[in-house]
Amino acid sequence: MPDPNPALLTGLRVVEISSYVATPLCGLTLAQLGADVVRVEPLGGAADRTRWPLADSGTSLYWSGLNKGKRAVAVDLESEVDRKRVVDLIVHGGPCVVVSNTERHSDLGYAELAARRPDVIHVLLEGRPGGGAAVDYTVQAGSGFPLITGSAEAPAPVNHVLPAWDVAAGLYLAIGLLAAERHRQETGQGRAIRVALEDVALATAGNLGYLAEAQVTDHDRTKSGNDVYGTYGRDFLTADGVRVMLVVLTERHWTKLLTATGLTAAFTALSESLGIDFSRESARFEHRDVISTLLARWFRSTTFDEAAAALDRHRILWQRYRTFEELGRGALRDLDLFGEIDQPGVGPHLAPKSPIVVDGGRLAPLVAPSVGQHNAELL
Repeated sequence: MPDPNPALLTGLRVVEISSYVATPLCGLTLAQLGADVVRVEPLGGAADRTRWPLADSGTSLYWSGLNKGKRAVAVDLESEVDRKRVVDLIVHGGPCVVVSNTERHSDLGYAELAARRPDVIHVLLEGRPGGGAAVDYTVQAGSGFPLITGSAEAPAPVNHVLPAWDVAAGLYLAIGLLAAERHRQETGQGRAIRVALEDVALATAGNLGYLAEAQVTDHDRTKSGNDVYGTYGRDFLTADGVRVMLVVLTERHWTKLLTATGLTAAFTALSESLGIDFSRESARFEHRDVISTLLARWFRSTTFDEAAAALDRHRILWQRYRTFEELGRGALRDLDLFGEIDQPGVGPHLAPKSPIVVDGGRLAPLVAPSVGQHNAELL
């Protein structure tokens, strides 16, 4: 029988010298699987401890969310004596992994740490390859995505509110770290891992075919609002004013949608009169306005409850648009993903566990540490 304990990374020591999103997310991902993650901050706390959104007390909900379950030490990183204390924390004791987003201090870099501890793993986030400065929002600007995001009637670029490249980079850091940890277990040797935020964005654009499309075709991508490029997907408003997103990926989805909406005969007639094979994904995208005209009429004459029942009965891909307020003030309590914590400065609230389920279980969420909370026991 598999071990039901979801703490797969128990015994893994991680020293995190970081701030903002990507590297703290890497540490959080490991901590939620049982790793002992120690966050190293400047005296008084890192700059991101005050980042919005904030609780009414002024405590950063952002910082608390990304640093749950970690231990924290505060030192003067400009002091050689204090940096030596951090180095000692890394090189003494069991094997250690360093996660960092700065090369400012060479004594905390891979070369000098490995000279004292050859099995150290050092994982570094940089903005651009070679050390150039960048953050998610500047990387977005250079990725091409903001210029095809938003309404076709609004030509200005639209940056995504979600720092998607930070999130992806944080998870890439965790993957690189665990790959190096596997190598260390087999050979006893550490590794230096580097991930550049810009590389993550451009690699994703390439892997999804956007960059190849620009190289091998003559047409340019344009904005298409909420239409899903290359397939059929669009938002609709029900008779009682509820907006939903609908996606049709396969021929089976299309057939079931027509059955659910009672539009089979109408589209059969359209197919014959216009010579359009709506069973083909590309045809559904090319003729999406024709499809949407009939579907919008059905949604406008159908209440949300009626539409939800019909779409669910036929296993159609859809979802109602929900606000953060709606989610945070009720919907989360029914989800196993969330558990209650009492974060100092915030109070009791529901916080996420790891999205990774291990043999049916997940570790309960833990509170984030205060500034220098664990100095005495660790330094």
